[in-house]
Amino acid sequence: HVIATIEAAEGRRDQLLAAFAQVIPLVRAEQGCLEYGVAVDLPTDISRQAPIRGDDVVVVEKWDSVQSLNAHLAAPHMADHRERTADLVSSASLRILESA
Repeated sequence: HVIATIEAAEGRRDQLLAAFAQVIPLVRAEQGCLEYGVAVDLPTDISRQAPIRGDDVVVVEKWDSVQSLNAHLAAPHMADHRERTADLVSSASLRILESA
């Protein structure tokens, strides 16, 4: 399981989401990809919800192995995606998890 949190540059989240829409089909076709999609915070009245982060894009991924994840990170379409979105991103972090 991978949770990637990407903070879009101010006012650029929609452009970042559009870029992800282009790369998602390529990622989902990769060997070992079990799940790959983007999500954004949904404002609710649920009291335990963390504060809304309106510039964040969260990528929820599931891979069959760390080797498949490494291949994904090295894929040419991901290098191209990172290059095309460099000016749209303020920061990014990955959480790599395993089922417990």
